[in-house]
Amino acid sequence: MEAVQVWARLKEFYAPEEDDPVRTVETVDLTVEAVNPQGGRRVFTSRDYPVFVLTDPAAVAFFKHFTKQ
Repeated sequence: MEAVQVWARLKEFYAPEEDDPVRTVETVDLTVEAVNPQGGRRVFTSRDYPVFVLTDPAAVAFFKHFTKQ
């Protein structure tokens, strides 16, 4: 499969901690559309691949720099 399109969205991600059970953090959530050699298409999300949720503050800052808030 080969990626043909990627969407990035800013989202709130539930990330509880012992001292803050309702804590959330901003994340960048990726969705990838891919095509196989026969032309079949499939969309992959963070439900398929949890690593598509980028929690690194630098990734969030980079996303915010190029989008209107």
